[in-house]
Amino acid sequence: MLYKLKAVFTNPKLLKKIGITIFILFIFRILTWVPIPLLDTEGIQAFVKNNSFLAILNNFSGNALGRFSIMAMGISPYITASIVVQLLQMDIIPVLKEWSEQGEAGKRKLNRLTRILGLVLSFVQASVFLLGLSVGGAEFIPDILEPNAFYYIYMALIVTAGTALAMWIADLITRYGIGNGGSMLIVAGIITSLPAMVTTLWSKYIVSDGSALGIFLFCLIILLYALILIGVTYLELARRKIPIQYANRRAGQGRTDSNLPIKLNTSGVIPVIFASTILSIPLSIVGSFGGSATSGASYWIDQIFNYQQPIGFVLYMILILIFSFFYSFIMMSPEKVADNLSKSNAYIPGVRPGQDTENYVSRLLFKITLLGTVYLMALAATPIVTSMIFGFTAAEAQVVSLGGTSLLIVVGVALETTNQIITQATEQEYKGLF
Repeated sequence: MLYKLKAVFTNPKLLKKIGITIFILFIFRILTWVPIPLLDTEGIQAFVKNNSFLAILNNFSGNALGRFSIMAMGISPYITASIVVQLLQMDIIPVLKEWSEQGEAGKRKLNRLTRILGLVLSFVQASVFLLGLSVGGAEFIPDILEPNAFYYIYMALIVTAGTALAMWIADLITRYGIGNGGSMLIVAGIITSLPAMVTTLWSKYIVSDGSALGIFLFCLIILLYALILIGVTYLELARRKIPIQYANRRAGQGRTDSNLPIKLNTSGVIPVIFASTILSIPLSIVGSFGGSATSGASYWIDQIFNYQQPIGFVLYMILILIFSFFYSFIMMSPEKVADNLSKSNAYIPGVRPGQDTENYVSRLLFKITLLGTVYLMALAATPIVTSMIFGFTAAEAQVVSLGGTSLLIVVGVALETTNQIITQATEQEYKGLF
């Protein structure tokens, strides 16, 4: 460990990349505080807090959506677009599948399509958000001008320009800094909510209460957060390695420890995001158009699609289960694995190539995905359960999140970035014979 740290701090090129990344993230955080004029941010923050889906987006943007700055949508529309394009490549749209097989040229086409789709999604989301503010009764424009269609389009274009700027900043991090730029921007927004979480807990248990029980509960929640963080890190590193042998490689020639690793959580955070998004769409529509959650159809919509209600919670878990298996088998197709092994003249010991290999990988992936899905469902349910146990209000539950999507994203990006730093720090440079 000390050797790796020494390698990092004695590598000027790597230190330069880390410094560039920190500087770019600092500039991005400043931009999240640049407001769009003529908007009542207090009314917007109240509107965001009353909408679970917008609260998730606000958390990912580092509260830029609550302030409705020029980075209100941030990099989230681009991340959503990249997921959609990735799914459409899986034999759904033949043209996109052909592009994915065309090498660097096809990659540039897919990247261009993803950017265009991300900007379109940003414009649509900003337009719906602005219309929801007006219809929902939030006073977001002072009595300076009369809002009209041009004003809404103009504001939505400003937010879309902010998303384009965020995409450019992410590219700068990927090209000149450390880690994936888009992921780093998401993590930067999530991490900024940690001080607010500690401040909320301090005010609730130390300042307002001040008793021995309050101090104990404060320390217990901080310890529980640390234990969940350690557990998520350990489980995200968990792998099931399938041994691989090559028919054209003799014993003692080259590497003999080849394997095919399968992550415990193959699908990552995608199932939780998809499930929460689907459940939040009906709630967002009802909330935007002033529906009441105490009677009529709005009441049942709240009961069914709000995952803090019993019916909504069960539906939330079922959607995570479905999307986890669906996305895992897309990300690691047993058919493609068997085909790639055959092309590489490789095989799994004790398993015949072809259909038998595909069936073996499929059965093993099913078992691993089942365990990974249980872990993912438990992590997604942790914030909901802990909020009920500790009696957090709706506003406190949005700030204090033990586990959930945010923690999974932070741990995943941190592990990926750490591996990249260690790889670049320990790589050897050969300058030739002379």
